[in-house]
Amino acid sequence: MPELRKDPITGRWVIIATDRAKRPSDFVRDKVQIRGTSFCPFCYGNESKTPPEIMAYRSDGSARNTPGWTLRVVANKFPALGIEGSLNRQGEGLYDRMNGIGAHEVIIETPEHGQTLATLPPRRVEDVLWAYRDRMVDLKKDPRFRYMLIFKNHGEAAGASLEHTHSQLIALPVVPKSVLEEVGGAKEYYGFKERCVFCDSIRQELETRTRVVAENDLFIALSPFAPRFPFEMWIAPKRHVSSFEESQKNDFEQLAPILKDMLQRLDKVLEYPAFNYLIHTSPVQEAINDYYHWHLEIIPKLTKVAGFEWGTGFYINPTPPEESTKFLREAAVTTPAT
Repeated sequence: MPELRKDPITGRWVIIATDRAKRPSDFVRDKVQIRGTSFCPFCYGNESKTPPEIMAYRSDGSARNTPGWTLRVVANKFPALGIEGSLNRQGEGLYDRMNGIGAHEVIIETPEHGQTLATLPPRRVEDVLWAYRDRMVDLKKDPRFRYMLIFKNHGEAAGASLEHTHSQLIALPVVPKSVLEEVGGAKEYYGFKERCVFCDSIRQELETRTRVVAENDLFIALSPFAPRFPFEMWIAPKRHVSSFEESQKNDFEQLAPILKDMLQRLDKVLEYPAFNYLIHTSPVQEAINDYYHWHLEIIPKLTKVAGFEWGTGFYINPTPPEESTKFLREAAVTTPAT
């Protein structure tokens, strides 16, 4: 019989459709294959084909916008928001508007076209995490911005327009509604119990171990109790940290291998699926607090959002998280630690 489950943070309900439960092999999807193209603006040697470099990691002292880099950050050539200007907030009767001010940056994770975060060495994945933090810390200095979203689209089905592995950062002048729902739910829980709902959830999952995929000293990877999508996973710090940019060197040293591990497991279980991941962190003005807990959400593109979901806000998930956890837990991949 189908089961309704309630997310303890947002109060959102999902339907776990156990009567149409699906194993990994039941999903129809296109594999994400890095085929290579005749020209890629993100590849080594094509630095002049992207907007000017905002930041890069270079070990050889090479000049900006030239070869020699291991990671580059550039402005998005087709930004969703513009960096120049003022917000100019206005009212028009009951309607509100403002200028489309924000930052939209691309993190080119490697100069090698055929690599992904699942195949890069952990130290290079760690560099990607440091790039996220460095750019967030810098953009937080701009008083116009209220939220920083890091996200990754992997594969055409997930919205990637270029196959060369990359992530994006968008700085927004408002806090997104989905984040407000999480923050609001976390505040309400903390006001009632004086504890972080994420911390309580992590403690319970570590006790029952029903939905824990993997862990190390500092991080846990788990299937959430009420996942919107099949094989959805969250990675979160075990200790309470409200803001991603609070993370330190030892955090990234342990986050990098568990992130790589989870992406490898998805590739093994789901045969190289398209996916999105995103980092939910505290809004800029609430960066350090006792009620919110940053986390990374990984969402494989296995199902489509249709009329029922749009009309109700419910999601129908055909794979119980306990089942997806079992498949992912059994898919441990041993790779070199270099």
